Amino acid sequence: MILNKLPKTTFTALFAALLLFTGCDFNGNSGTGTMEVMLHDAPATYDEVNVFIERVEVNNTQNDDGWVEISSPQQSYDLLKLTNGAMAQLASTELEVGTYKQIRLILSREGHSVMVDGVPHDMFVPSGAQTGIKLNVNAEIEPDITYTLLLDFDAARSVVEQGSEQSGVEYLLQPVIRATSEAITGNISGVVEPVDSDAVVEAIDNSGSDPKIVSTTPVSDTDGSFKLVGLEEGTYTVSIKPGNENYQPEEITGVEVTVGDTNDLGTVTLSEN
Repeated sequence: MILNKLPKTTFTALFAALLLFTGCDFNGNSGTGTMEVMLHDAPATYDEVNVFIERVEVNNTQNDDGWVEISSPQQSYDLLKLTNGAMAQLASTELEVGTYKQIRLILSREGHSVMVDGVPHDMFVPSGAQTGIKLNVNAEIEPDITYTLLLDFDAARSVVEQGSEQSGVEYLLQPVIRATSEAITGNISGVVEPVDSDAVVEAIDNSGSDPKIVSTTPVSDTDGSFKLVGLEEGTYTVSIKPGNENYQPEEITGVEVTVGDTNDLGTVTLSEN
């Protein structure tokens, strides 16, 4: 063979170049990265919103043959507990490097419920149990790097009241989910006083022709703190809406969000009516 006739130094250089070109090592770690999927929510006017998630899958192809299961939670999540920065991990797994264009949540046909004024009601999923709730993400998995995907499951918009006694179905679950990469997001935090104002805080994006609420959270009922997470870099208006009619709403404009940072607004004291 020709390789056997090469000088030893030349052969060593060729071998090193081959390793550099392939990007491989002998530990089996290169060529894979980690995808982490975290679930959080905006508030809703219910006592509980329980959603049963069977599986989480991703796809790095252009067709339905490329779906790969990355976790199988097989459990129920109360979305209303996942506010103010609280999150639930749906998946954390190693994947081959590449771009994963879609993610989907496979929900059970049954096992979803909403609690209204202390009374539980079943929620029916009209579609999605078989094909799943698909989201376009274009997640770039790189060697030895953790890619964290944030899924904002909007309970307020996802629960639909039927109001039809004839059908026997009172509530439908029609998931509205926003997916963002944690790597391109920042947060806004602060404290609202007094605590008994029972306030809800919103981050409003004014960059388009129509203002858009992109994140919402209730303040803590113990210390008034709040945290709006998963916000893309930009400038926002923070709207504070008290549930207690004895206090006036407040707006803070020009709130900057920088990737990887949390903009702390400090303490905001609401005026009394």
